Amino acid sequence: MKEELRQKALKALNNAPSEEEIDIASFEAGGKEHPYLENIQELPEEEKKDMLVAGVDTTEKERTGTFILQDNSVIHASVFQEGLEVMDTAEALEKYDWLHDLYWNLVEVDRDKYTAKAALEGNRGYFVRALPGTKAIYPLQACMFIGREGLLQSAHNIIIAEEGSDLNIITGCTTARHIGSGMHIGITEIYVRKNAKLTFTMIHNWGEEVVVRPRTGSVVEDGGTFLSNYISMTPVRTVQMYPTTYLKGKNSVARYHSIIVGYPNSNIDVGSQVVLQGEGSRAEIIARSLTRGGRIVNRGRLVGEREGAKGHLECRGLMLSPEGVIYAVPELEARVDGVELSHEAAVGKIAQEEIEYLMARGLTEDEATAMIVRGFLNVKIMGLPEELDAEVQKAIAMSDESNF
Repeated sequence: MKEELRQKALKALNNAPSEEEIDIASFEAGGKEHPYLENIQELPEEEKKDMLVAGVDTTEKERTGTFILQDNSVIHASVFQEGLEVMDTAEALEKYDWLHDLYWNLVEVDRDKYTAKAALEGNRGYFVRALPGTKAIYPLQACMFIGREGLLQSAHNIIIAEEGSDLNIITGCTTARHIGSGMHIGITEIYVRKNAKLTFTMIHNWGEEVVVRPRTGSVVEDGGTFLSNYISMTPVRTVQMYPTTYLKGKNSVARYHSIIVGYPNSNIDVGSQVVLQGEGSRAEIIARSLTRGGRIVNRGRLVGEREGAKGHLECRGLMLSPEGVIYAVPELEARVDGVELSHEAAVGKIAQEEIEYLMARGLTEDEATAMIVRGFLNVKIMGLPEELDAEVQKAIAMSDESNF
């Protein structure tokens, strides 16, 4: 790391105000180094199952490549299709001098104490690149796995979809089933070049006492499309993230879709922001939130900076517990004339007449409630290829079986 970045990170970490009850120093940084695996079938069967729930299939069937970060060790990186690159970020920075200009470019190193801590802990993480014109046949998968109690996992990821490429990535984030607490800080910088398309699907399956702090920035050039899907349907202590996309290119597109379930003692503060800067740029943010007793803040912000830009924001919340809380925070900001931005938000509980209607057809009250919940969460996510959509629906079904 350049000394200038290091000094900024140190200053930010030392001067950061206290936030919630999170004490970064209480988590173990670094940890034991794990051996590299040429064949991920060598992983223990229990860990394979834990990863599968987060959408990462260690059989690698219908995958173009795999990356696994276990604790803070890169234990596997492979790719099966020509025109795709998958490697450790540290390795990529050594291989490509030009990559240093993109590193810490979309996420500020001194944004908060979490970015500062990530900068000081190193640059392990995944570097994924689709070369110009490459069309990925199947999704590429990356796993962030915590297997040590009380560990701080820090990752810095860089994704580049070069001009005319088409890339699908599934990132599965999970802990070993015996883990009680831990912390994950993930920095992700995404570049979607001219006429490229990137579908980025993140599935969270953390432990009940895990602290999660992703920090993500992305930029989309002329004719580029960025589709971001986020699924979190299992208990977690706290998640806080607010990814931002800059639509700099002409006719560039960004779509964010999220499905979130909050459990008792969970504090989930998530959202996304799109800044529409390019001529003819388009954005959509759609969120589904359900609380079973946890606190959910769902934010969405559209900023129109170019005449003719269009964006829509939709946030819907469902209450299943009187102890739960859902805040919907939609924001629209037009900085020039001729911008078209709209939003709709709704939060409520299941209507009693809906339950009674289903009970009259032979279902119990619990069965009727479960059916309504599944219908609310099982939203068709636009823009996914058939194979990737199947993986998302599988993740929803597996979470549904475990938690409802």
